[in-house]
Amino acid sequence: MSWGTELWDQFDNLEKHTQWGIDILEKYIKFVKERTEIELSYAKQLRNLSKKYQPKKNSKEEEEYKYTSCKAFISTLNEMNDYAGQHEVISENMASQIIVDLARYVQELKQERKSNFHDGRKAQQHIETCWKQLESSKRRFERDCKEADRAQQYFEKMDADINVTKADVEKARQQAQIRHQMAEDSKADYSSILQKFNHEQHEYYHTHIPNIFQKIQEMEERRIVRMGESMKTYAEVDRQVIPIIGKCLDGIVKAAESIDQKNDSQLVIEAYKSGFEPPGDIEFEDYTQPMKRTVSDNSLSNSRGEGKPDLKFGGKSKGKLWPFIKKNKPPPPPPASASPSAVPNGPQSPKQQKEPLSHRFNEFMTSKPKIHCFRSLKRGLSLKLGATPEDFSNLPPEQRRKKLQQKVDELNKEIQKEMDQRDAITKMKDVYLKNPQMGDPASLDHKLAEVSQNIEKLRLETQKFEAWLAEVEGRLPARNEQARRQSGLYDSQNPPTVNNCAQDRESPDGSYTEEQSQESEVKVLATDFDDEFDDEEPLPAIGTCKALYTFEGQNEGTISVVEGETLYVIEEDKGDGWTRIRRNEDEEGYVPTSYVEVCLDKNAKGAKTYI
Repeated sequence: MSWGTELWDQFDNLEKHTQWGIDILEKYIKFVKERTEIELSYAKQLRNLSKKYQPKKNSKEEEEYKYTSCKAFISTLNEMNDYAGQHEVISENMASQIIVDLARYVQELKQERKSNFHDGRKAQQHIETCWKQLESSKRRFERDCKEADRAQQYFEKMDADINVTKADVEKARQQAQIRHQMAEDSKADYSSILQKFNHEQHEYYHTHIPNIFQKIQEMEERRIVRMGESMKTYAEVDRQVIPIIGKCLDGIVKAAESIDQKNDSQLVIEAYKSGFEPPGDIEFEDYTQPMKRTVSDNSLSNSRGEGKPDLKFGGKSKGKLWPFIKKNKPPPPPPASASPSAVPNGPQSPKQQKEPLSHRFNEFMTSKPKIHCFRSLKRGLSLKLGATPEDFSNLPPEQRRKKLQQKVDELNKEIQKEMDQRDAITKMKDVYLKNPQMGDPASLDHKLAEVSQNIEKLRLETQKFEAWLAEVEGRLPARNEQARRQSGLYDSQNPPTVNNCAQDRESPDGSYTEEQSQESEVKVLATDFDDEFDDEEPLPAIGTCKALYTFEGQNEGTISVVEGETLYVIEEDKGDGWTRIRRNEDEEGYVPTSYVEVCLDKNAKGAKTYI
């Protein structure tokens, strides 16, 4: 099956067919290109969708995502982000493995097709030229034969006429001979050209055209095979990302299976638990007696028993009532105790004026808790003005305890940051004292005093919030302990007494809460810098470094390095911007940290791991 033998006379149709094949290939390229654009658009929309529903940082919405169902939703959003990434991979692979490759192949195919059909047209033109020569020779032979025949007839006519002179007859005879000779020559030329044409025609139809058409057939078959391979690649690109997409879907399923309804219910309790006790029984009010009713032994104030006073909030004398039993005119509140450790409610007066039950029900929705002390009055005014009290007294006890604990932890972190900064400044000052050329030590005194002042302010603030926290937890520090705190409990010379209150705290449900240790907050300030600059015993290397720039160490304590040089690190940057390095046993010193690229050994003692 060959186009050269079967389609020897279909040159024009083959030309149209091959052009159609290239058009189909270009159409397929356009299809894949549009698919890549769809994949990119889909991935972009998925990423935007995932980003749209991500909780905003430092917002109330972020706090709500502590529940397992919300965490599973966040995991789903993250997996969808990875899922979108796989569609981007599909787009990139199709563009690089199909579109670019086929576009280059189409250009090569067009050039090859153009060359083959150019050869075919050239062969056609040659055979047409030969055919024209044959036709011209044939016509000339035919004309010469006719001329020779007429010349012969004229000679015979002249020879038969007795009136014609002999000279005219001879002239006619010679003319007839000339014409016969010309006919013979035309015959020979025609025969030669005919043989040549037949040979060229045989070569054209049995050699040239079959070879050209065979090349065109091979070119077309390669195009078909290449298109099939591209389709396989198209499917393979999709198949390659299926395992990763499956992992994304498995991650979503795993996140869904991690949802714990019991844990979420417990989180709701922790988030909204007020710490109040439920109200006691309502006493019976006998309207049949005209005499003034008195509070019975089973009244609200003694519903928990005489020997066990109820825990009340805000210094109220009675337990919290159900909504429909609020009194219209409550009795005057007992004086609030100035000490936070005093019992918040005392026994009520045995006789109090009672209001009808209907009054309580009618005023339930519009009533507001009564303020029984100046401190509560101040908090109430703050709430009305829209400001949140510093001690979170507007919150229920349990929620207030959590907020105070969170505030104490934040203050402790800030104290630790300030202390780290103070240590760095102290070390830099010591370096300046040993190497005056590097800087003036007195220039750091103002900064050091400012940091120390900030630390003291933060400590006082921490003490204040810890006192409120202890008040909420029902365990106030003793007077002498408070006195010790005021006289320097947080001083750096007495680290063991810092967490006496924090370590023994007990949550309202009876469990102990662990808090961040404050030992780093009260560590000894006086650091022995002599060990750091002691050259008698060389420090061990904790890693290596590569010099990024050339540094001329002209000051005492520094060392010169050349760009690209590798040295040993014996002391990392402590926050002052200098790293201590060693070239050999006798050459060591400081270089700016920004001049070197440090690679610490994880197994070395004292080395930190950087991620």
